[in-house]
Amino acid sequence: MVLLIKIIDMIKAGVLGAGHLGKIHLRLLQASERFELIGFFDPNKKNTQSLAKEKGYTAFESEADLIKACDMVDIVTPTIYHHQNAINAINQGKHIFIEKPIANSVAEANEITFLARKRGVLGQVGHVERYNPAFKAIKDAVTQPKFIESHRLAEFNPRGTDVPVVLDLMIHDIDVLLSVVDAEVKTVSASGVAVISNTPDITNARIEFQNGCVANLTASRISLKKMRKTRFFQKNAYIAVDFLEKKVEVVKMKSAPEKPEDFALILENAQGDKKQIYFENPQIEDTNAILEELEDFANTIQNNNPVAVSLENGTQALELAYQIMECCKV
Repeated sequence: MVLLIKIIDMIKAGVLGAGHLGKIHLRLLQASERFELIGFFDPNKKNTQSLAKEKGYTAFESEADLIKACDMVDIVTPTIYHHQNAINAINQGKHIFIEKPIANSVAEANEITFLARKRGVLGQVGHVERYNPAFKAIKDAVTQPKFIESHRLAEFNPRGTDVPVVLDLMIHDIDVLLSVVDAEVKTVSASGVAVISNTPDITNARIEFQNGCVANLTASRISLKKMRKTRFFQKNAYIAVDFLEKKVEVVKMKSAPEKPEDFALILENAQGDKKQIYFENPQIEDTNAILEELEDFANTIQNNNPVAVSLENGTQALELAYQIMECCKV
């Protein structure tokens, strides 16, 4: 009886798109205790037959058939198809989890958001770095940052070159940035260079917010080494996150006591003000970020919790990404 109740409570999920990331989503949804994996649809017949045979996933004959059988549609198709996939699912009253970026244009993203709200459908965007255990460990410590510096470097891979590096890589950091800065964007400046692709492969952006915070973001997909690091500077604190290695540094300062301990680290500025430095070591959990974001969305669906990374959040990130790309045009 307990097992029967558990099955009833599981969310029927189907995956649109079975490429590199789609295969990961299929594996995680099948392993999850929150979802019942119904199957997948991919227009590549050869890939579909191979995946169904090797992994035992149910392959649907059409997108419409898959959507009809689901409670939640996991959209992991190329970005150019996100809009139509999402509209098809929403029109059938299905909740959607949609990989980043939410759509190929801001207009498409706005339409998805509007229709989902109109139909009472829930949607979450797969900005997975929000669930990176290193970022989660320090997020609450980031309060009113004044300067943010981010470097996201990747080795060349033809798989992501159908879109500019801003939409491929930098958008991760754009979303992280917007999640910690509670202010409107004031100005954007950027430059980018198309080295190998027809669109910029490396881009640097400077974003200034109305509250005075400034962010400097760099993304490259032609690097000789991988790097995904962000540093936050705020009054009396320096916080660094290594998204790739899942490591953090938290350095805080406060006025030094009159009689500090013997091994206390004290800094004194030119005005004679003394600060004592403290090092914190937040606990970093060993979690799978993609599985966690999917199961968090399950909690939203079942318990009416707020959506962690909403369609509106995804649209805001995309809008800022396009502002950056507009600055890069010659």
